[in-house]
Amino acid sequence: MAGGEGEAERVAALLREITGEGGFAFVASAEKAAAGAGDLRAAEAAREMAWEQLHSGPWSEVGAAWRDAYALACLHVARLRAGGDRAAALKALDMGLIMGGNLLRADLEAALARISAEPCGGEDGAVAVDEEDQRWREGLDRNRDIADALKILPVKSLSCKKVERLSHISLEEFICNYFLRESPVIISGAIDHWPARTKWKDIKYLKKIAGDRTVPVEVGKNYVCSFWKQELITFSQFLERMWSTDCPSNLTYLAQHPLFEQIKELSEDIIVPDYCYAGGGELQSLNAWFGPHGTVTPLHHDPHHNILAQVLGRKYIRLYPASISEELYPHTETMLSNTSQVDLDNIDLKEFPRAENLEFMDCILEDGEMLYIPPKWWHYVRSLSTSFSVSFWWRATVQPSGGS
Repeated sequence: MAGGEGEAERVAALLREITGEGGFAFVASAEKAAAGAGDLRAAEAAREMAWEQLHSGPWSEVGAAWRDAYALACLHVARLRAGGDRAAALKALDMGLIMGGNLLRADLEAALARISAEPCGGEDGAVAVDEEDQRWREGLDRNRDIADALKILPVKSLSCKKVERLSHISLEEFICNYFLRESPVIISGAIDHWPARTKWKDIKYLKKIAGDRTVPVEVGKNYVCSFWKQELITFSQFLERMWSTDCPSNLTYLAQHPLFEQIKELSEDIIVPDYCYAGGGELQSLNAWFGPHGTVTPLHHDPHHNILAQVLGRKYIRLYPASISEELYPHTETMLSNTSQVDLDNIDLKEFPRAENLEFMDCILEDGEMLYIPPKWWHYVRSLSTSFSVSFWWRATVQPSGGS
């Protein structure tokens, strides 16, 4: 951990708060881990105790102090692991960023920067790298032929109204013709200047920047399936899984994760589009969606304005307006109330008869394009190839009037 009087005061205040909540054993272990040369066993014990507190009930009810305590323990573990086990140190710091609070976030990021700057082990053999690069490029090129894509898409795909496509429109035109009318539109040419458009095509670059970092992934067909689960694996392990997509239950997807907050180097490769400032826009979240062909986000809606930028690969997207929500049979459970019970890949018309013959608009979003999805518009997304997308959610202070 970096020194400094301010940091020491923050940690002391945190430990007093944890003591007040009965975390005497955690405080004792954390103080032992920090003293002198440090005690790794004490640091691991403190981390385990904080981890148990994070999982003692619903996430929304976990106190901020225990999230900060977990981050503190992760810092201790990383400091004591850094000399002999770089991978374990990086994982501890990433877990602190993913699960910890904000109090020590700057310390976690500083520690990550120091360890990442240190030289690590040798590269894979040239043959293995060449094979991986070839698989990567083949994955990005899948399903370019519309006839091939239609074989795996929901029925009636690309047969109804198409999403309008325009080239690099002005912010004024976007606001007047699409934002204020809450109408989807595809915009091309607006992200061509992003470094990501060239850098991310090189798998060696992605592995160099993020290969040893721990990320949360989804495993399974999609999040409404019974066998769906979440795991924490390294970015390199995730890339390896991308080549194995034959079994839907093992399909692995890095979905809706604030990757660019976690791995700052990748955030330098993208730029927030000007369109996200429409309506006095306040950016709410910036998330990565990265995975192999075949990943599916089921039919759902989101509360904010959304620009989905397709950096690599292509996706099929189907959209239904908010006005027909009842015909899409939203789940009744609170956690899934923004998700339709209708499985577009296998519609049960006996159970959901109103879903038949509903009008929709759809598109194949190509690399280099971005799609504006208005709030509450239902959308289904399927990756047709290896795909890397970035979503920008923003809240407007000036509300659109609605309309077609």
